[in-house]
Amino acid sequence: MIIYRELSSLEADLRFKAKTLYAISNNISAHYKKVKIRKKHGGTRTLYIPDEILKKVQRRINKIILSLFPVSPYATAYVYGGGIKKNALPHLNKSQILKLDIYKFFDSVTYSDIKSKVFNSKMFSEQNRILLTNLCSTNDALPQGAPTSPTISNILLYDFDVAVGTWCKERKITYTRYCDDMTFSGSFNVNETVNFVREKLKENGFLLKKEKTLTANQSHRQSVTGVIVNSELNVPIEYRKKLRQELYYCKKFGIESHLEHINSDFSREKFINHMLGKIRYVLYINPTDEKMKRYKNWLINEKRN
Repeated sequence: MIIYRELSSLEADLRFKAKTLYAISNNISAHYKKVKIRKKHGGTRTLYIPDEILKKVQRRINKIILSLFPVSPYATAYVYGGGIKKNALPHLNKSQILKLDIYKFFDSVTYSDIKSKVFNSKMFSEQNRILLTNLCSTNDALPQGAPTSPTISNILLYDFDVAVGTWCKERKITYTRYCDDMTFSGSFNVNETVNFVREKLKENGFLLKKEKTLTANQSHRQSVTGVIVNSELNVPIEYRKKLRQELYYCKKFGIESHLEHINSDFSREKFINHMLGKIRYVLYINPTDEKMKRYKNWLINEKRN
């Protein structure tokens, strides 16, 4: 791990002058745009989107500094080779699924947490610690929407992951974490697991979100980060049914006629790309879906015409 004691070393590696870094950090709130988006199951999520200059700085911090920190094997989001499929696969065909969520994770991470646990005094001078922490936080919290925040979340939860993962391994429980979503599978005592996770979260300064504690056995639909894991990986049947129906109409009546029928503003090319994206998602989760493969080939041919 590189140790940053001199500001000049930080300047050289980030490829930004100190005066630029300080100008941004001293007025950090002005470099974020606050955006509210609707959650799938109701409510809104607040994102803080950095402007271009701050985004460039944060991406450099991510690549040069944060990428050198270890990531637990239980973290499946924001890591090389990670994603929702990697998060779902270990829970395939298990007798029981338990899903837990960390309560307001990003809001719970403070300036002090980032400074002490990420940009620590062993690796960074006090001057650099303050500067880097300012560049990776806003309003005394971890900004959801900044390129650095996902990586910082994995760094902060490393010890938690190891403790929970070790405890689960001893009990033959499969554990993965996708950002603030935790999944457990196997045959185990749910209450014991929930209580253990709750205590470990408290030790790390977080709370368990009570209303997001969900369980499902194999007689019910089991999904992990939106992927069905009962017997084979697949997207939800509602998603596939709706997609197949729309593709059927496109093929039967023609893409232009379908667009006119649904009063879509999409151009023919944009719509084809949109549908191809949906098909690729289905095939990413389940590469053996032959019907989707045929629809994909048909759309690619349509795109060429």
